[in-house]
Amino acid sequence: MNPITVFVVVVLGVLGVFLAEQRLVFLAAPVLLAAVGIGMALKMANTWQKFVVLRAGKLQGVKGPGLFWIIPVLDMVVAVIDERIQTTAFNAEEALTRDTVPVNVDAIIFWQVHDSERAALQITDYRQAIDRVAQTSLRETIGSSMLSALLSDRKTADARLLTEIGRKTAEWGVTVLSVEIRDVAIPVALQDAMSRQAQAEREKEARVILGAAEAEIAGKFVEAAKLYASHPAALQLRAMNIIYETTKERGATILMPTAMIDSMNSTAAFALALGGNTAASPPAAPPTTAVPPTRRSR
Repeated sequence: MNPITVFVVVVLGVLGVFLAEQRLVFLAAPVLLAAVGIGMALKMANTWQKFVVLRAGKLQGVKGPGLFWIIPVLDMVVAVIDERIQTTAFNAEEALTRDTVPVNVDAIIFWQVHDSERAALQITDYRQAIDRVAQTSLRETIGSSMLSALLSDRKTADARLLTEIGRKTAEWGVTVLSVEIRDVAIPVALQDAMSRQAQAEREKEARVILGAAEAEIAGKFVEAAKLYASHPAALQLRAMNIIYETTKERGATILMPTAMIDSMNSTAAFALALGGNTAASPPAAPPTTAVPPTRRSR
C-alpha cells in the first residue's frame, strides 16, 4: 500500500471511530466502508513502474505511473514491471571451446523491459528466463569459438551474444542493451604451456630481428669496404676520426707507430696532433755519412 492510500485510510478510519464514539453510527459506517474501499482501490505507480491489471481474468490495461483506481474484488494487479535498466550476471563453468579446451567464463547482461504487457503475460518469470537464455547462448558461443579468438577478440563474442540473446528475449518484451564478457579462466597447466609458447615465439622473433640487423650491418660494411678500397683518403679520414672521437672525451694518450704517421700526409698528421692529445714516436733520423778529417799541408 502506497503512502497516499495509507494516509487517506488512516484519516477516514480515525473519523469513522470518532463518529462511532459520538453514536453517529449512520455516518460512521459509510466512512469506515469508504476507508476500506479506498485502501483496496487506490493504487500508485512510480515513474519507472507499470501495473498490469486484469478484470475478471481478462487484461484490463497497464496502469502507471501515478495514481489510479481499480475496482476491488473485480480487478487484480497481476504484475508490477520495473522498466529501468537491469543487470544480470551469468557464467558458464567447464565449457569446452571449439578446440576442446575447458574454460570458465563470467559475463554480465544489461537489459530493459520495453513492453510490460508482454513481459507479464507471455512468460511466467522473465527474469529467470533471461538468466537461462543468457547461459545457454554463452555456452553455444564458447563451443563455436577457438580459445585464441575468445581471449583476444572479446568484442566479437560480445556482439554475437548480444544478437543471440536479444533475438530470443524480444518476444517477451525485453530489450538486451549490452552483453560483456568479464573474465575467461583457463586451467593452470594450460596457462603455463601458453606462457612457454609465448616466450618461445618472442625469442624466435628477437633472433630473427637480430639476424636481419646483422645482415643489414654486414651489407653496409661491404659497401664501406668498397668505398674505402676505391678512395684510400677516405679510409685515412675515417681512422683519424676514430682516434679523435676516442681521445676527445677521456683525454687518453695514444702511442702511434711511425709507420702509421708516415702513411698520413703532413697536413693530416698536424690536424691529428691538434685534435687530440697524442704522442707519436719520432721518425727515424736520416742516415749520415761521416767525413774523415783532411790533413793540412804545411
